[in-house]
Amino acid sequence: MNCSIWFNSIKNSEKSIIGSARLFNNSCFSRDLEKLRYSCNDIGVPSCCCKNSKVAIRNLLPVRLNSSYGGTIPVSEPLKNTSVADPYQYVKDDLVDLTVNIHKELQSRNKELTELAKYYFDGKGKAIRPAIALMTAKAINQHLGIINSEVLELQKKVAMAAEMIHTASLVHDDVIDVSEMRRGKPSANGIWGQPKSAVAGDFIISAATRVMAQLNDADVLICISQVVADLVQGEFLQMGTRESESDRFNHYLLKTFKKTATIMANSCKAVSILAGCDSHLQNVAYDYGRYIGLTFQIVDDLLDFISDSSLLGKPGLADLKLGLATAPVLFAAEQYPELNVLIMRRFSQPGDVQTALECVLNSDGLERTKELARQHCQEAQRQARQLNPSEFRNGMEALAQLVLQRLK
Repeated sequence: MNCSIWFNSIKNSEKSIIGSARLFNNSCFSRDLEKLRYSCNDIGVPSCCCKNSKVAIRNLLPVRLNSSYGGTIPVSEPLKNTSVADPYQYVKDDLVDLTVNIHKELQSRNKELTELAKYYFDGKGKAIRPAIALMTAKAINQHLGIINSEVLELQKKVAMAAEMIHTASLVHDDVIDVSEMRRGKPSANGIWGQPKSAVAGDFIISAATRVMAQLNDADVLICISQVVADLVQGEFLQMGTRESESDRFNHYLLKTFKKTATIMANSCKAVSILAGCDSHLQNVAYDYGRYIGLTFQIVDDLLDFISDSSLLGKPGLADLKLGLATAPVLFAAEQYPELNVLIMRRFSQPGDVQTALECVLNSDGLERTKELARQHCQEAQRQARQLNPSEFRNGMEALAQLVLQRLK
């Protein structure tokens, strides 16, 4: 990979973690700031590239300083309520077309493979990722005064590829986790078995790659390729546990970005590239997707504790049962240090899951997780407000609020 491309991708990951570190501090996260940074080795950055990480985090605490945005954003800046009741109204027809077009791309000579690949594309999901990409595309186009429908058609392909890659990752996740349920129905691997499901996931990714190749834009292809690389790295991060208590939140943040937020961040950046945006607006689009993606996953981690399987579409406490320590547990461990032993053994012994649940419920972990999600939501909305006022910009803000307040 070109060195500058590699370093830019690393800088984006670093920006995600440093920005989130500031949010954790502002949500009363009491960990020593000297310890609040991720390991450069996690993403292959030479230590010399990040020797000032601790200083950077300190500088980010009072206000968000970013010279590429041309100013500062006070943490305490209040946000007004958005007036958009249903942001999906602006992209509803596009999402219907997207599902139809995905089905066309997944046609193959093997009937069983086609059926398996289309299984999760039933039009019944939230489709939040393509909705975010499409809303961002329309807001940016409005901001730039773009009326050429051909540009939007190209941007729709980015939204389409993002949803395909995301769904392929779900297929692979279910194979790895041997999941029985997904989106309220039997998982693909539960019906077709592990080997065929794994191959079908690969097939979906190959179809998404074909869609992206049609754009004939190297910069966009780099964005989407980074998504695939991040998803793989995120899965490896999820398989590990940090021995150092001070590193666990950083590990969690990095894993969360790579497994969830990267799709939203890079698809938003990709649609901005297709619109001809300068680097400033590309960063605005990227950061909007990054913060709304982190909000989504933090809320998902919260719902795993407070919602039942009928709302989630998957079994409750799934993360604990898989041995994963998410934000509620990590916050709770500050009040209940005995959780650290359970975290290290990935809740593998009888009674560990129940003990962890009781500690979380008896701590302020859930409230602090809610606050963390709220702050990420606000950051996403602030990014949207760097665009000119329009119904689509309002839709971007409303989508962030919807992600924060979703039931499932």
